[in-house]
Amino acid sequence: MTYQELITRYEALIGRKNTVDPNFYNGIYDRYLYPVLTREHIPPFWMFDPDPAANPHMMQRLGVNAVFNSGAILLDGKFTLVARVEGNDRKSFFAVAQSDSGTEGFRFWDEPILLPDTCPEETNVYDMRLTRHEDGWIYGVFCSESKDTTVNDLSAATAAAGIVRTRDLKTWERLPNLRTLRSPQQRNVVLHPEFVNGKYAFYTRPMDDFIETGSGGGIGFGLCDDITNAVIDEEKMTSVRKYHTITESKNGAGAVPIKTDKGWIHIAHGVRNTAAGLRYVIYAFATALDDPSKVIAEPGGYLIAPLGGERVGDVSNVVFTNGAIAAPDGKVYIYYASSDTRLHVAITDIDRLTDYVFNTPADPGRSVDCVKQRVDFIRKNLEYLGK
Repeated sequence: MTYQELITRYEALIGRKNTVDPNFYNGIYDRYLYPVLTREHIPPFWMFDPDPAANPHMMQRLGVNAVFNSGAILLDGKFTLVARVEGNDRKSFFAVAQSDSGTEGFRFWDEPILLPDTCPEETNVYDMRLTRHEDGWIYGVFCSESKDTTVNDLSAATAAAGIVRTRDLKTWERLPNLRTLRSPQQRNVVLHPEFVNGKYAFYTRPMDDFIETGSGGGIGFGLCDDITNAVIDEEKMTSVRKYHTITESKNGAGAVPIKTDKGWIHIAHGVRNTAAGLRYVIYAFATALDDPSKVIAEPGGYLIAPLGGERVGDVSNVVFTNGAIAAPDGKVYIYYASSDTRLHVAITDIDRLTDYVFNTPADPGRSVDCVKQRVDFIRKNLEYLGK
């Protein structure tokens, strides 16, 4: 294949129309037929040397394995994603892709993001959450991974929350990593978009080590005085892990909370263990406007789970989100990855999302109570239907 043929194929993909999946309906959101970002959306000149003298067989010189977990923001009227791109070498990096519609036509900027190299021990970065803060900055909070040098296990790592800020997603300032004094590691950290009691507020996930949540009971919440030297002492629990639920193994904050008249709506992920391994789903809950650490609504079960081809990939049976856009017209675009391989979009609106979060019954906790809940629901419906 020639380089021009690669470009022609790439442009056809970028120009492909995306439509609502006609085979899916739950009244809460619409799924779309095609992913919005895949490794095929990577510009060919990121992977191929177009010079036939240097690359006579038109081989990939720097391959890309996957494009997935993405922060999301509206920037200059465009739907803007800061996606996690994973090379064939397993290293992840960040890259900006934009679209006019939010469902199709995403095109990467010419170059990925080259973050300031201020952490010599840092080996990998991934899963950036983008927060447009009331202080005027756009913040990116991401996982900063380093080798755990205290043990001989070659796979052992430590995780910290890296922090950068920008005005335009082009020039980035690296700030010191978040420090949480009572939990040694952090992943899935989200910066709240407003000051809370005059302080910066973070949703955290306390961890004892890289893989396990350890003593972490769920999604934490902590305040710090100065984001240029962010230190959190006490972490309060918000959405907690519970036995025999979708959050039994672990859970973590996802998209930046969405402000509504009734509360802050959070779109997070929950994990349970199965015979086939960990299963990641997306769920929602709400916290109070006057106290973003206080959960005031938590529907039972999941919001989004992997379906069909979404279940297959590098890490199968997973959906994960770290970005959503609440557009001025009331629509909400939830960008979610499937199986650590590709990125999708589901679209709802503020009214439907609020209805779902505040009117969906909570999980009663026991099978017998779940059956009673469903029977009561059925009987009410039958009475309405005149049966």
